[in-house]
Amino acid sequence: MNYWPLLGVAVIVIGFAVRFNAVPVVVGAALVSGLLAGLHLPDLLGLLGKSFESSRMLLLFVLTLPAIGLLEHAGLREHAQRWMEQLRGLTLARLLIGYLVVREGLAMLGLTGVAGPAQTVRPLLAPMSEAAAEKMLAGLSDADRDDVRAVAAATDNIGRFFGEDVFIALGAVLLIQGFYAQHGIELAPLSIALWALPTAIAAFVIQSVRVWLFQRRLARRAQATEA
Repeated sequence: MNYWPLLGVAVIVIGFAVRFNAVPVVVGAALVSGLLAGLHLPDLLGLLGKSFESSRMLLLFVLTLPAIGLLEHAGLREHAQRWMEQLRGLTLARLLIGYLVVREGLAMLGLTGVAGPAQTVRPLLAPMSEAAAEKMLAGLSDADRDDVRAVAAATDNIGRFFGEDVFIALGAVLLIQGFYAQHGIELAPLSIALWALPTAIAAFVIQSVRVWLFQRRLARRAQATEA
């Protein structure tokens, strides 16, 4: 067996360890693995192009990310923070739990690409969450901001991960069906989706409690600071 193509994994590990841009690191790892596997450069480039063209979700990111970048350059994050400051009754927990409802509901309908870390969390949800946290605890430290951003990103991730399995036409559901079929267990996609529904509800409740506890911890720190 030719183990040399596994050097592409080392390229990814080293690239991420030194914090290089993820896109050239992944492309470079693909080139290294392909060349060491014996593929000619034109064939390898053709394979990468074919994979890129067949991935519709990747094309969606390619089309949307420049627009989001321009909006951020024009001050989208700052506007989102000001919007949050004007909404007096919208707390951090209400914001994130409301987003979790929308995110998980859309994922259940198969609309997983409508929201996400790049589309909504970084430009909108994270700055709005920081503004909501600052209304309770003025002068957030860098560690506090990292925690708020992490909770916002986790809320998005949990909403998608546990909501998408309820959609019967999703690849994950079909993968589960195929796995059980290989072991002689025949399951319909609808039954898999129905059994995923209690898990999605439990994930929503658990994450909502975690968000509420996180807000409560910030509120206690704010009271201690005032005292």
